Amino acid sequence: QVQLVESGGDLVQAWGSLRLSCAASGFTFVSYAMSWFRQAPGKQRESVATITRGGSTRYADSVKDRFTISRDSAKNTVYLQMNSLKPEDTAVYYCHTKVGFSTYWGQGTQVTVSS
Repeated sequence: QVQLVESGGDLVQAWGSLRLSCAASGFTFVSYAMSWFRQAPGKQRESVATITRGGSTRYADSVKDRFTISRDSAKNTVYLQMNSLKPEDTAVYYCHTKVGFSTYWGQGTQVTVSS
């Protein structure tokens, strides 16, 4: 079955950096787009970044030029490099993919940015 396992969340000071990882299994990783979402307390889950199977990327305006999504097909892993972190980036970050008609989420990893 499809599994997405995030890691890398931590407490970091403002302007710091973190790299999140999402290890994927149970499907043909190279064939599907992968995304990162986040959900802050009291807010709706929002899309952060997406990378297509061809490697094209798109970002939310709020993270553009600070975050970079990438994928390693040899490791079936997608990454989110986060630089110049701000307190408003504090959230649980989720890995996401859609395979056929089914949507899959990881369990989430907490990122907390202190001012």
